[in-house]
Amino acid sequence: MIGHDAAVAAFKASFADGRPHHAWLLTGAQGLGKALFARHAATWLLAGRPPGDGFDGAAGSQAEALLASGAHPDFRRLERSVNDKGNLRAVITIDEVRALQPVLQQRPSLSDWRVIIVDSADELNPQAANALLKTLEEPHDKTLFLLVSHAPGRLLPTIRSRCRTLRFARLTDAQVDRILAREADDLDDADRDTLVRLAAGAPGRALRFADSGIGALERDLAAMLRAVPAEAPHRALALARGLSGKAAAPRYDAFLDLAPAMLAAEAARLEGPARARAIAAWEAATRLAGGAGPLSLDPQAVVFEIASLMAGQG
Repeated sequence: MIGHDAAVAAFKASFADGRPHHAWLLTGAQGLGKALFARHAATWLLAGRPPGDGFDGAAGSQAEALLASGAHPDFRRLERSVNDKGNLRAVITIDEVRALQPVLQQRPSLSDWRVIIVDSADELNPQAANALLKTLEEPHDKTLFLLVSHAPGRLLPTIRSRCRTLRFARLTDAQVDRILAREADDLDDADRDTLVRLAAGAPGRALRFADSGIGALERDLAAMLRAVPAEAPHRALALARGLSGKAAAPRYDAFLDLAPAMLAAEAARLEGPARARAIAAWEAATRLAGGAGPLSLDPQAVVFEIASLMAGQG
């Protein structure tokens, strides 16, 4: 892993001391690599805790191969399932928690441990959260829980109290750039620079938009900020048309993230009445972008309205 050396060291040290906690709460902003850490930690433990720096000793192990194929008998991932229509459910249900019982009731078969990753614990509905709490309160021998949480304050206090917390900090721009170079090596310099800025220390956020042509999108939005009233509607309409349709979905998602961020940056730069107008535009754009997905709003209409809010703010 790139970054999070302190979290890796703390986790490994707990096993060296012979007193590892049975449940770990991995907290921090979305996109920092908490789920990736959980996967590497699970691989390292199921591979027999091989020596080496970080979790690297587990590379090439049988455990890694079985986890990659989804066939490791001592591992489960608790996450949202798909409903009868093929759509991802909004929450993790109690049925998913109950489905863990078979692996919890049997002894580990290939490893010394069983590992359960909950990704993310924030998505547990109340019934599922209480069912998981019961399991955490009565831990099974040689069973480790890794709970990913972007907003731990929303979890049951009793769940938090049963876990040891590992807090994940934002990465440096240089670390984010290294991850982009490794995971998306076909990016041009302009896109990479934009993604590093947009990531704000969360590489997952940058990787999510790596295929969106975000450098060009940022230039279009910068022009929108500078647009005079006479040309603003035409620019907004052109942008809305260009970001509608299935083929434009990655750029549309990037737009929903980037446009409010650029308005916030403008508001911070301005003063007096101009700042107040930019803040009002940012608040409206943030509400609209946040509701676009949950409310299934028309992408073209959303882009046009947010672009119009941006017009002339720069």
